[in-house]
Amino acid sequence: MAWWRRVARPAAQTVVVWLAATVTLAVLAAVLPGFQLASGPGPGPVGPLVAAGTAAACIGVLSAGLWPLIVRALLLVPALVLALLVFVLNGGLVLLALALVPAGSGSITLSTAGVVAAVLSGTTSAAHGAIAARDDEAYRRRLARTAGRRDGRRVREGVHLPGAVPGVVFLQLDGLGHEVLVRALRDGSMPTLAGWLARGGHRLTPWQTDWSSQTGASQLGILHGDNHDVPAFRWYEKDTGRLMVCNHPSSAAELERRRADRPGLLARDGASRGNLFSGGARQSALVLSVSGRLGRRDRSGYFGYFADPANALRTLGSLLAEVGRELVQSARQRLRDVRPRVRRGGLYPLVRAFATVVERDVVVAAVVGDMLAGRSAVYADLVAYDEVAHHSGVERPETLEVLRRLDRSVALVAGVARYAPRPYEIVVLSDHGQSQGTAFADAYGQSLEQVVRSGCGMKEAVRGRQPGAAPDRGRGAEARTAVQLALYGHAWAVPMPGEPAEQGVAEPLVLASGNLGLVYFPEVPRRMTMEEIEQRHPGVLGALTGHPGVGFVLVRSEARGPLVIGARGLRELATGVVEGEDPLAVFGSGAARAVARTDTFPNCADLMVNSSFDPATGEVHAFEAQVGSHGGLGGGQSRPFLLYPAVLPGPVGELVGAEAVHRLFRDWLEELQPSGASDGDGVNAAVTPGQK
Repeated sequence: MAWWRRVARPAAQTVVVWLAATVTLAVLAAVLPGFQLASGPGPGPVGPLVAAGTAAACIGVLSAGLWPLIVRALLLVPALVLALLVFVLNGGLVLLALALVPAGSGSITLSTAGVVAAVLSGTTSAAHGAIAARDDEAYRRRLARTAGRRDGRRVREGVHLPGAVPGVVFLQLDGLGHEVLVRALRDGSMPTLAGWLARGGHRLTPWQTDWSSQTGASQLGILHGDNHDVPAFRWYEKDTGRLMVCNHPSSAAELERRRADRPGLLARDGASRGNLFSGGARQSALVLSVSGRLGRRDRSGYFGYFADPANALRTLGSLLAEVGRELVQSARQRLRDVRPRVRRGGLYPLVRAFATVVERDVVVAAVVGDMLAGRSAVYADLVAYDEVAHHSGVERPETLEVLRRLDRSVALVAGVARYAPRPYEIVVLSDHGQSQGTAFADAYGQSLEQVVRSGCGMKEAVRGRQPGAAPDRGRGAEARTAVQLALYGHAWAVPMPGEPAEQGVAEPLVLASGNLGLVYFPEVPRRMTMEEIEQRHPGVLGALTGHPGVGFVLVRSEARGPLVIGARGLRELATGVVEGEDPLAVFGSGAARAVARTDTFPNCADLMVNSSFDPATGEVHAFEAQVGSHGGLGGGQSRPFLLYPAVLPGPVGELVGAEAVHRLFRDWLEELQPSGASDGDGVNAAVTPGQK
């Protein structure tokens, strides 16, 4: 009976789509004066229906045979444009079929040809997509069949190759903090993960990020085992005059190049999907560092997904729904005067829709293909929660709805393991959390740059200007760059700091990374000491440490070494000596270690500024226009999670830093796939075309 259902369901779906096309063609031929079908055999209305059915069948055959070739020929077309072209190209196939099939030898005018193509394309795609759009199991099987055809083998449920060792899929839910996850599990927002824990198949533990609690530092440490000298999301290198931004393709490629001597977590037959870095994987799609290598444009992920027209409808329909959902939710926040909040106009609805729909669907489809190809390790990043939490809030209703959809994506990936040639362990983790609060500029009427310039005795900068954050104003960083790459094939250029003025003093460069700010004085080609800063700009350090929105400032003293200075005291990092109140006490026991490590970085800023933190409310103040933020210390942003199979050994003690997570993952892979065991290539080699 199970075999019969597997055969009957696809056959029934094919018949439904064919009937929809037949009826559509017959109706259009009856109502459009410029379109007629030649009558087929049969009395009365039977003849036109036979003609319409013949034309519909021909259209289906042409779509199945020509569509993959058309999409492959358009790999250089921007991804979002490719998704929209699906309907136009389907219409072209319709016109070709009407010209070739005898049943279409009636008449059609040029003016109505486009109408027929568009309506028929929409109807057939809608019928095909509607069947699977609400059926994750059908969607999973379709992805499995598509990937199996590309690999030249038959996909069977529940059949692994003899002797195949387990693979590992790492699914990163970007920005989801441990405490938020625990509440989402308790409240039913993530039933799949909750079920895994309840049945004892998985375990949950938090881990501690470095001071720079953002995707660039965390993912570089996890995938390459080294995130040294990544002080923030954005930083300035005085020795090269280069502004580095983790989500810029050229910066990501350079960061990875500097770690070329490290093999990477995915170097052994791994795949990297939707990440900032490749992790040494030979297979990558939608990976920022890869797109930054000599202008390379990686379209493999988009091709693998849009090769099936039904996927395009599923994604486009969800994309439009998400744009509408964002407009409604944004208006609801304004009408209810929900605080804190930020502006969510302009291109943001499209950015959100891309992150929560297009990026999610393409990455999940790529992971499915990797599993069915038997690759040994897959690491994929889903940025949906992080993007929405930045603008809506960490645990607002719309943010929790995103978590429910991500939970369904995890379930879909886990279900595909039944069709893979090897068993898979599923690891779910986050790279950082988020902390909520009113943005610094909204709370105090001044941006961090304005405070710095005022302390330096300079004219006030234009309100809202964020050097180093343009053109996206620092909001939606990861997703906005992904949209730029999808639309244009490149990201916007990174702005550079200004040249020194005639008197030898340059404009201070102020960069934001969530609630972590970096202040550089470019006129000095090395890190300035506290004594030099006070001599050149005697008011700036006091202006920062005395500001109610600033928690502490890290500065290096020529006499006392690295100092952490707050409004009511200071701490010597080298000795641990505290004068007055310890500025780091409120940030937890690991704060001193994290700050001291950053102080050793060659590109540590002249002044590192962390916003204030209220432990009672968990509130921080982002130096960017964000509701939920991350990048510094304070609250849940520094405490992501790791949910791993119980069959794997857990960490010994607390996991501190992304590099420690890398070592744990590397040990897992070695335990599951010891040297000499069959890797993913061996699994693939054992599967011959047509094997059952």
